[in-house]
Amino acid sequence: MKDINKKISNKEIDLSLVRRVKKGDYQAFDLLVLKYQSRVIATAFKYVQERQLAEDIAQEAFIKSYKSIDSFREESSFYTWVYRITVNTAKNYLVSSKRKNEVMVSDLSENDSFYPEKINLDSPQEILKASELRDLILEALSSLGEETRTALSLREFDGLSYEQIAEIVKCPVGTVRSRIFRGREMIEDVIGKHMEKISINQNIKIS
Repeated sequence: MKDINKKISNKEIDLSLVRRVKKGDYQAFDLLVLKYQSRVIATAFKYVQERQLAEDIAQEAFIKSYKSIDSFREESSFYTWVYRITVNTAKNYLVSSKRKNEVMVSDLSENDSFYPEKINLDSPQEILKASELRDLILEALSSLGEETRTALSLREFDGLSYEQIAEIVKCPVGTVRSRIFRGREMIEDVIGKHMEKISINQNIKIS
């Protein structure tokens, strides 16, 4: 006998609501908006760095989602689908406003996953070193191919799983892992060379 109290998965709940939306139930879409609104706004904020603008982009992303709900494929996660729409909407804004470089710098200043533990940001000298390293990382990121840069950014800056990234960029998980590995290797190589240069300069000053 089946357990009638078996827990329904989050994906199944979303799918049920999406099906209702496709039948014209707008209130079902309102429930999806309420469920994911804060996460969508947070995603948009990572790109535009302005709360009101992030809310506007989130609203636009939800409107786009509602209008194209019939194109939603049920094997996908609803949030991953909306996430992709949100990111594209935010990127389109950045392109139109020519603020892409500014946001990339902001992303790196708030995310220390690329910074080696040897850098102590308590002193002005170390802050300068971190700033120089950040610029090098940005240069390295910009030199990566679009596919590798996208996968690495989604992993390091947005904290998505390999599976979520694979669904967003529409490629196998193994390919995503490979792109991220190559991207990290390049970034780590930049960091290693930079730290080696700092060490050499310090030894010269001491001698």
